[in-house]
Amino acid sequence: MENNNLSKHVYFYSVGLSYKKADAEIRGRFSLDTLAKTRLLEQAKEEGIESLIVTSTCNRTEIYGFAEHPFQLIKLICENSKGSVEEFQKVGFVYKNQEAISHMFRVGTGLDSQILGDFEIISQIRTSFSQSKSLGLASNFMERLVNAVIQASKKIKTDTEISSGATSVSFASVQYIIKNVEDIGNKNILLFGTGKIGRNTCENLVKHTKNEHITLINRTKDKAERLAGKLNLIVKDYSELHIELQKADVVIVATGAQNPTVDKAILNLKKPLLILDLSIPKNVNQDVQELEGVTLIHMDYLSQLTDETLENRKKHIPAAEAIIEEIKEEFNVWTKGRKFAPTIHALKDKLNAIKKSELDFQSRKISDFNLEQAEIISARIIQKITTHFANHLKDDDTMVDESIEWIEKVFKIGVDVK
Repeated sequence: MENNNLSKHVYFYSVGLSYKKADAEIRGRFSLDTLAKTRLLEQAKEEGIESLIVTSTCNRTEIYGFAEHPFQLIKLICENSKGSVEEFQKVGFVYKNQEAISHMFRVGTGLDSQILGDFEIISQIRTSFSQSKSLGLASNFMERLVNAVIQASKKIKTDTEISSGATSVSFASVQYIIKNVEDIGNKNILLFGTGKIGRNTCENLVKHTKNEHITLINRTKDKAERLAGKLNLIVKDYSELHIELQKADVVIVATGAQNPTVDKAILNLKKPLLILDLSIPKNVNQDVQELEGVTLIHMDYLSQLTDETLENRKKHIPAAEAIIEEIKEEFNVWTKGRKFAPTIHALKDKLNAIKKSELDFQSRKISDFNLEQAEIISARIIQKITTHFANHLKDDDTMVDESIEWIEKVFKIGVDVK
């Protein structure tokens, strides 16, 4: 799929890495915070890339965009993160044209999520597109594709049960705590970080443990206070983190920091401690495991906890895939028509020019020449010819690029693809 807004040697790619081949540590090195994503987009614009979006979540970092070679996009990721090209070559992926389109559909509809049916990623794609559009980096193709993926996501969520049941990293973490900590209702729980995962985990804790000893800490205290106000919980200052860690029986870390915020040095324990790290990059240093009585669980482990809910969701994959194929086909029909439309318009203009020349000649040569009738007949003939060519180009078996090139060569027409 060549992008007619760029050049005949520019293709649509999806490049990136995900939980499938990259562990949490590697994903952390390639993660992009808000500032890094902005830098990446600005760099892409400076380097002449005209359309792309970038997403970075705890499970994946990906770019969807147009380039002459995928390395242009891989380079953008590596230069704006802590990851290297060598690492990317080991765990990264590159999809081109239809494969890239299919990949975006699967990601956006939760089929490629670490927990099947998790639709959080679609809001990330929507936000990423808005950011790209604000910087002038979103072509009509990209806008149409993103809208098609959003449409598929909504339809799958509405028409299937692939997202039914409570299954998420936050829910899995609470399930783990309930199963592994005795008398959880009376234990001291500390939640450090009140972003999206932190909020969801906190709500699940309150709902399923009936615990009244939950303390919240966040670097920005007012965010924690808003959540605590809704759930009637305790909030402590960030400066008191080391004190609250000593009191806790269970610690859940869900911050967005780029480096570990909890390590061996900050812990001064007098009792066993369970730590759940729900952050990417990891926010709990591995050295805490050197302390007696500390159990460290990371979100990748929690994501592997399959239960009956996930098994039930798998039954709805075929229905979800059928919806994707239907909407993807509509998108491909639009793309194909958009691709050959300039050639058909140019062909019609060429035939009209031939018609005009010939009618002028015949009207001078034949004394009783009926110009009005000739105009009607020749216009109908031109319409039938261009319709035949359009139908040929729409056919699934047609090699569109070669056919367009042949038409332009035979009729000596040039198409401005800018």
